[in-house]
Amino acid sequence: MIVRNLSDKEVLETTYIAHGQAIAQMILDRRTLKEIGFLAIAGLAPGRTLEEHVDPMEEIYFLLSGSGEMSVDDEKRQVNPGDAIWIPTGSRHSLFNNGDKDITILVVASPAW
Repeated sequence: MIVRNLSDKEVLETTYIAHGQAIAQMILDRRTLKEIGFLAIAGLAPGRTLEEHVDPMEEIYFLLSGSGEMSVDDEKRQVNPGDAIWIPTGSRHSLFNNGDKDITILVVASPAW
């Protein structure tokens, strides 16, 4: 069993800028996982955008807090706490924080190994 806390050294050491304007950390990744690509957490301030990008893996974004406009390919939707967004492999996607509070999202990625 592996238990990680957001304040653990292994998590804090992975802090990075994700796709332009989000602050992200890897909670669990290929250093420990066997089948799943990673579990990350990211924060996005009001007015900021997780810039459009394409990943070579299937992803799920889960909003813990905040609200925003999620774009996946040509579709846009308002997303709120508790929403899970499935992003197919190879899809263009971005997230704009159009609210007045920080967005916090969990990101699960699963490459097609």
